[in-house]
Amino acid sequence: MEALIELKKVYERQVGKKEQIIQDISVLEVELKANRKKVKHLEKAHEIVKIVGGETQQQLRYHISDITSLALESVFHNPYKLIMDFVERRGKFECDLLFERDGNIIKPISSGGFGQVDIAALALRVALWSMQIPRTRPTLILDEPFKHLSANHHESASQMVKELSDKLGIQFIISTHIPILSEYADKVFNVKLKNKISIVKQI
Repeated sequence: MEALIELKKVYERQVGKKEQIIQDISVLEVELKANRKKVKHLEKAHEIVKIVGGETQQQLRYHISDITSLALESVFHNPYKLIMDFVERRGKFECDLLFERDGNIIKPISSGGFGQVDIAALALRVALWSMQIPRTRPTLILDEPFKHLSANHHESASQMVKELSDKLGIQFIISTHIPILSEYADKVFNVKLKNKISIVKQI
């Protein structure tokens, strides 16, 4: 008789466990259904992010690459074009800036034409400034921006800076030893150091 009572207790415990398992399964099924919806939403969000990312990359290519390539064309006869290559590294997208000419793509630092790097660097600064929202004050301070540029390109580079200033309303404050730059400037100041004091005179 006692054995029968004990078996009944065991049975009741197993029935209780079964009911608990059924309840747990019901809860898990609800959670699974909700998680499946979340996964679908995340997949859709991922697709949207990819589409927006692709469109943003195209806009960046147009705005930055084209402006920089036009700047290079305005100074050099057979210039490189700036190529923007978006690459995924460590789960994040990065942008490699490359030079392309006649189908050959190289890193700018490997081009050997550091004057072209000078022009590209200036154009990139202007392009990035123009994309800021809100924009900062339209003033760019440049220290010897054409220090690697050969003398025969100084005048065309100076004309380019003047055109950028006129068309975009940017004030360029340039420190330079290149005389031709001063010919295209609205104001020119000569700075001399005397007894550790800077003496500034407008020319």
